Amino acid sequence: MKPLRIIVVGGGAGGFFGAIAAAEAHPNAQVTILEASREVLAKVRISGGGRCNVTQACFDPSGLVQNYPRGGKALLGAFTRFQAKDTVAWFATHGVPLKTEPDGRMFPLTNTSETVVNCLINTAKAAGVNIRTETLIVAVKQLSTPNFEISLKSGEILECDRLLLATGSNPVGYKIAQKFGHTIEPPVPSLFTFNIKDEFVLKLAGVSVNPVRLRLSIPGFPQLEQTGPLLITHWGFSGPAVLKLSAWGARVLHSNNYQATLNINWVPDFQPEEVRQKLLAVKNEVAKRAIALHRGVDLPHRLWQYIISRAGITPEDRWAELSNKTLNQLVQELTQGEYQIKGKGVFKEEFVTCGGVNLKEVNFKTMESRLVPGLYFAGEILDIDGVTGGFNFQSAWTTGYLAGLGAVN
Repeated sequence: MKPLRIIVVGGGAGGFFGAIAAAEAHPNAQVTILEASREVLAKVRISGGGRCNVTQACFDPSGLVQNYPRGGKALLGAFTRFQAKDTVAWFATHGVPLKTEPDGRMFPLTNTSETVVNCLINTAKAAGVNIRTETLIVAVKQLSTPNFEISLKSGEILECDRLLLATGSNPVGYKIAQKFGHTIEPPVPSLFTFNIKDEFVLKLAGVSVNPVRLRLSIPGFPQLEQTGPLLITHWGFSGPAVLKLSAWGARVLHSNNYQATLNINWVPDFQPEEVRQKLLAVKNEVAKRAIALHRGVDLPHRLWQYIISRAGITPEDRWAELSNKTLNQLVQELTQGEYQIKGKGVFKEEFVTCGGVNLKEVNFKTMESRLVPGLYFAGEILDIDGVTGGFNFQSAWTTGYLAGLGAVN
């Protein structure tokens, strides 16, 4: 029986999962991973602060897809075939049990990404996958259907029957896909922090509030909202609510050069009138006390002092002196304070992009190209991206698994 030669370009999460699925499913498959850099699974190694946020404890496909600003619709069917609970089972079967944290993120019990990296490398090798690093591709062409020729920088020529592109946001993968006629949605950053050029905000670095409600406004575009934890940093705003908002607003923010208005409701559990009544109650209770020292709502002390200063209240002002006009300003600052975004920061090392191969050009049952028989895609090369919390890895595991099976069936 003639061997089925499969080459996987890209040694990341999607590439490894695809290679393993193919090698384990087909007894005569010859699977090779080509990785351009010195080490494989680099993003797996650094993710989750070195702990690797493998997936999210969301085991309903229709709920899972709500966490993908781009690609959710295409992934719905894919998640019915391989979803988060299948990922948990796969890693448990391969000696890596996962644990769930209160926010739903799932990590290896060992609390180190090396466990996941070693598992994938060892499982791939046990299945007979050939892993080649520092292997640079200079050209790919189709010889016949399906048959591919890959030219390496070293001068070596490789041939394969199936080609799986799992190159993440590396331009090499986009160029190969484009050469085969695929449309590439322009890649732009997703999952980033907001830069705020306000020295008084930046002095609050380290202050966190949970929850806040954020509203992003850019003229000519629909407003976007997110609710959740916010962290003030030395450059502006971060935390889950900001990262989710950056993902949903990735294209809009990019088109506006990362300039936007951010409205923050610091007390989203209360209506503005309820906030007003709370402040009035404090005014009646401690009329002779300084407003700066006696908070009207449950916020960190330093943040409260900053917010009252925005409302025009000095450190010496007493509650008894609070006029209705200033009270209105304070309610405004607490429930819809306005801040100007003046750029973006990077969220740790976990660089995520939106953009990639147009999803309409891919069959999501098998991850095969609808344009080129024998060509498959997995992971971030596709125009798919999720919010923070393990969702990007889950789409990589799912698309990699389906691509691997698709390539051998």
